[in-house]
Amino acid sequence: MEIIEGIWYNETIDSRKKVLIMKETILKILRETDGYVSGQKLCELLGVSRTAVWKAINQLREEGYEIDSVNNKGYQLNHVPDVMSEAEILSQLETNWLGHPLYYFDSIDSTNNYAKKLAEEGAGHGTVVIGDQQTAGKGRLGRSWTSPRGCAVYISYLLRPDILPVHASQLTIVAALATAKAVEEVTGLDCGIKWPNDIVVDGRKVCGILTEMTADMDQVHYVVIGIGVNVNMTEFDEAIRDTATSLRLKTGEMVSRASIILSMLRYFEKYYENFLEHEDLSGILEEYNSRLVNRNRQVRILERRGEWTAIARSMNAQGELVVETEDGKQHNILSGEVSVRGIYGYV
Repeated sequence: MEIIEGIWYNETIDSRKKVLIMKETILKILRETDGYVSGQKLCELLGVSRTAVWKAINQLREEGYEIDSVNNKGYQLNHVPDVMSEAEILSQLETNWLGHPLYYFDSIDSTNNYAKKLAEEGAGHGTVVIGDQQTAGKGRLGRSWTSPRGCAVYISYLLRPDILPVHASQLTIVAALATAKAVEEVTGLDCGIKWPNDIVVDGRKVCGILTEMTADMDQVHYVVIGIGVNVNMTEFDEAIRDTATSLRLKTGEMVSRASIILSMLRYFEKYYENFLEHEDLSGILEEYNSRLVNRNRQVRILERRGEWTAIARSMNAQGELVVETEDGKQHNILSGEVSVRGIYGYV
């Protein structure tokens, strides 16, 4: 038996998991240390041999981390690349339950699909699935979602909330605000929200959110929230070229995807707990409406029965968009099968 970060492991433990924990712990120690950390100290903290530490360090170097090593001094972390690995995220994760556990894939058909599979197999509340690439990403109303490798965030949250199914769609609003706050924190950009859940910078979309649910009439079994953020993309398909942008295009520099994810997880956990406490969106309403790009603007409401225009006023505590028609009457619009567009463009 051996001990790693306070947890006993049997010798038959999956070797990949053991290496992941070692890399996560080494990164955390190197980040928290000003200067060099001796190899002997790492061995003692991890309860492993010098050879095991050396192998883990070399794996981190292969992933792009610049780790300096000096005889009689040890190791020092000099540079962190745009790595979106389990070790990179877990070594900095500050949440209490979201991201515990976390699954990462270099390529996956859809993070939502995998999260739903895990849910059916009994995975717990707070499970997170991340992909560096999606081969079958999907968006709202059955649309496809372009998901290239190495330049975006594709992430899904598995939740098991004790709420009525009719309230589950409000979690999409929670995710939208959390994502907007995360992008602002990491990049300094001003982020708006196009109701209900598109994150917008300078009138162009940088993020989409898809929420899926399995429930009975009066009980939610699970909710999966999938989020795609355009982080370091520099070009887009012709179909979305006029409406989409990326954080890199707006900041003029590369943005750390891991930093975006860590901030997203932290804010979502915070706002989710606020949502449960109030049993609606009243606790985050002011923050959300302050970012509502549709507010006091004329919009088109597209329904199956047709389309009509109105002035968007605000979102209410149930997640409905309150609009006002020419006769002064107000109407509450639900998301789902309804789309809202600007009169002269996307917003």
